[in-house]
Amino acid sequence: MGEVYGSFAAVYDLFMDNIPYGEWAGYICGLLREQGIADGLLLELGCGTGSITQLLSEAGYDMIGVDMSAEMLQAAVEKRDESGQDILYLLQDMREFELYGTVRAVVCVCDSLNYIAEPGDLLQVFRLVNNYLDPGGVFIFDLNTVYKYENILGDCTIAEDREEASFIWENSYDPGERLNVYALAVFLREEDGRYTKHEETHVQRAYALEEVERLLARAGMEFVAAYDAFTRELPRPDSERIYVLARESGKNRD
Repeated sequence: MGEVYGSFAAVYDLFMDNIPYGEWAGYICGLLREQGIADGLLLELGCGTGSITQLLSEAGYDMIGVDMSAEMLQAAVEKRDESGQDILYLLQDMREFELYGTVRAVVCVCDSLNYIAEPGDLLQVFRLVNNYLDPGGVFIFDLNTVYKYENILGDCTIAEDREEASFIWENSYDPGERLNVYALAVFLREEDGRYTKHEETHVQRAYALEEVERLLARAGMEFVAAYDAFTRELPRPDSERIYVLARESGKNRD
């Protein structure tokens, strides 16, 4: 995966201020409640700056957040301390995460799993999730679709200019490997008014739903449903993001 969201972490929330996190969290809570999970201990993998983690905490869940970016977690901790919420944040790679016990549900959103660029690593994440879920516990995650990389993101450039910072986000998608490489240049305003350029490279993989279902089964999990994001409708050929629900169904499978 490499080091991602280093310098960009400082302005991540600034550029994500158009994301309707409240609606996203409400959708996740609805899915959880439909599975009989209205409270208890939850884990968010790839929690970033903690926006969703905080909203799930406010909804009554006891939250643990895991992320591999120290910079992103620092922002999450600062927001937690300001709000006075009781959230445990852990600096861990989701391919190797460890908990002290099991949780009722695991959530992983904002296309965090697309950053797992190797199917074998995604299988390992699924196995760890299965291991740390209560019997019958639920895993809810989203993915950017193959369609989105091929038709929306691939080979396009995204740029945004703000007073505090600017960024240029160049995409290059390889349909054979199903890998999308983001070349990210961030320009951060310093105290003297000058801007400092920081560069990062991000890689995401496009997974077909059928491949995800096979990996879930190998990890010992039961595939429950897949939805076109923020609906209860089946994914369409042109869905850009899907949500997947899976359930723990055994700890000792291949």
